[in-house]
Amino acid sequence: MADLSNLAGLASEPSGEIDSSASSVSNRSLRLAEKKEKRKGEADPFGLAVKYLSQVEAGTVVRGNDELERNMVVVETVALSKGLPPEVITVLLDLALSLNAGTANCTRVLKFLIPATVVPQEAIVKGVSWLCVGKMPMNAQVLFVRWVLTVFDLIDCKDNLRSIYGFIFSFVMEENLCPFICHLLYLLTMREHVHPYRVRKLLDIQAKMGRQPFLTQLLALYKVFRPELVTLSLPSRVRAGFKNHNSTWKVALSAVQRKNKGAVLADQSLSLDVKEKPSSRKRKLHHLAIPPLSSAFDSNSNKKAFRLQELRSFKELLENIHNIELPAQMGSLLGSALALHYLDCVQDESAFLRLNFWLGHSLQEEFLLCPVDGSSDNTSEACRFLSTILSSQQFLQEGFSSTESFLYKFLSVWDGCLLRPQILDLLSDIPLMPSFYMHKLLFEPLKQLYFTSTVFFKCSVIECLNSMLVKWLTWHSVSASEGGLDISLNSNSTMTMTLSGFMDSVMELVRFVGLLASEGLRLENCHVLLLNQTLAFYETVCDMFLKYSLPLVIMPPAGVFYPALFATDSISVDRLGYIMYRYRKNLTLAKKQEQQREQTFHISRNTYKEFNRNLQAMVNSMWNSWWCIPGSDIEIDKDLIALSKVAEPWCRFDLIHHPALFSYAIEFHQRCWPERKNVDLGSIKAGKYWNWYMEFLFNQGFDGLNNFIRTNTGHGSTLSSQDDRQPKSQP
Repeated sequence: MADLSNLAGLASEPSGEIDSSASSVSNRSLRLAEKKEKRKGEADPFGLAVKYLSQVEAGTVVRGNDELERNMVVVETVALSKGLPPEVITVLLDLALSLNAGTANCTRVLKFLIPATVVPQEAIVKGVSWLCVGKMPMNAQVLFVRWVLTVFDLIDCKDNLRSIYGFIFSFVMEENLCPFICHLLYLLTMREHVHPYRVRKLLDIQAKMGRQPFLTQLLALYKVFRPELVTLSLPSRVRAGFKNHNSTWKVALSAVQRKNKGAVLADQSLSLDVKEKPSSRKRKLHHLAIPPLSSAFDSNSNKKAFRLQELRSFKELLENIHNIELPAQMGSLLGSALALHYLDCVQDESAFLRLNFWLGHSLQEEFLLCPVDGSSDNTSEACRFLSTILSSQQFLQEGFSSTESFLYKFLSVWDGCLLRPQILDLLSDIPLMPSFYMHKLLFEPLKQLYFTSTVFFKCSVIECLNSMLVKWLTWHSVSASEGGLDISLNSNSTMTMTLSGFMDSVMELVRFVGLLASEGLRLENCHVLLLNQTLAFYETVCDMFLKYSLPLVIMPPAGVFYPALFATDSISVDRLGYIMYRYRKNLTLAKKQEQQREQTFHISRNTYKEFNRNLQAMVNSMWNSWWCIPGSDIEIDKDLIALSKVAEPWCRFDLIHHPALFSYAIEFHQRCWPERKNVDLGSIKAGKYWNWYMEFLFNQGFDGLNNFIRTNTGHGSTLSSQDDRQPKSQP
């Protein structure tokens, strides 16, 4: 029996070994998974914390829950230092408003809910749905609405939020919520939201609570949209409609925005005060239409005057120019070429004041108080209206002051898409302004739009600023030729600017475009369209001294010069050659005038050094076949070049091997040696073939490269003798 039992024991041993082996493998896999998860958690504790908080369910024990507290601390630290991405905002807002983590944590989460970039509107919509459930205490509801008001400008889109306008409006009955809900409604209200029952509800609340500023402000806005519904007499100006409710988040949000400067930012002031908006008189249909010319006086009046609508020719205008009667509505001048002729000839200050008042009121009311809603009819009407303003400004060769003021306000709320061609064309007509105003009014809003838009919008912005610079320079050259360094900023303005002030403004504009172009080319991977628009801008900049008589030379930054030098398209390389050629011409003349003491302003020595550095880099890479010079801006470690395994890397950017010119070298080689099966581009550099190749290359229309090489190397585009045309640095 003992033997049998031993046999039984022996028989069972293999099965036990298999079980233990499987168990050890399973345990090992679990340990590996735990280690991997632990390493992942160590690498990204914030991601793990967000994942944990997203899985917190209703009924979770909060008191004494160390794991919950630890993850809350991790997320709170990141939120207050770097801000939260949109998807995390959605997760945490749902956690807070659902009260899954308790009432105390609801308030805590809302207080550190600092967005890094934008706030998804779906998170706000879901938050409103939690309000409708009615579980949250009143202080949490107030805090949530205050948070929405604080981040309102950061919400990515507001269409769905406006679609639940009725749900939001229902909370005006809550006395504690009413001031904040009225503020939110004010920001969301459009014409279609104003209905009789809502007006009656607000009037009932006002009867109970008294004339509160927040109710008065919302009713005033309703009256602008539907004056027939609000018969209550309202003050034309409401001193303080809504208070600032962002004190809880202001410091943290300011700090995050400073750190995340390149992201989509709200207004730097972080002020959510609603500016005073005068209640409009009864609105008219087709307000954007240019009114017809009509007399300001009765047709039976004895006043001896010639009415503008009676003019039929330019001859009649000249004969009656001193008896012209201005129309009842000055906006009608924009629809008549003869009326614009009169405005330009007479330069009547009162006429310009009246026209600017009408134009400013129309733009403010139609684009800022009730923006175009995007429908085809409204967009086409607005497009025609702005196009009429543009054509009038081009006729008068100066912009209207009311249009300029409107643009500064509109840029802060513009999405970069609505009426883009018209807005950018109007922007290019902005007159010269002192440099200290340019950053706040022009550069900051443009920068935010530029870095968050497509490459085509970036090209449009560069083109717009180029047009603006050309107009400034042309205006300067005309004004300077008429004498005097103090030049008027506008024909209807008494404000003047000295030549040094003008140069400061131009310098700021050129440097701003250099910043936009450098970062834009980096972000868009040196897109060829953006590069060519940038080079078109610097074609204007390089000739400011010779063409526009402005003693100022500003070189392109490295982020523009080197992408153009190593571009893969021949047009960019040729344009860079032309730009460097014109820079040399301008600097040579400036140096000559400085030596003869004919010039008051002197070009900086750093400008000459920067030009010589760029010139050396371009000549060395394209002519001397040595693009990587020790000590230069493009010095690369030899070991790193060796890793590329490129044969003869030093000549990869010369006139033969350059990526933009390589196809021309291949074509020339095939013409010279059609019988060769192996391509040897080095043979092009031998003797007469080099001169032939240069002639062939310049016959392709590369005038910029031709001028650059002829000026800086002495090699012309026409052949004379073989010896004197051989480049000195060629092997």
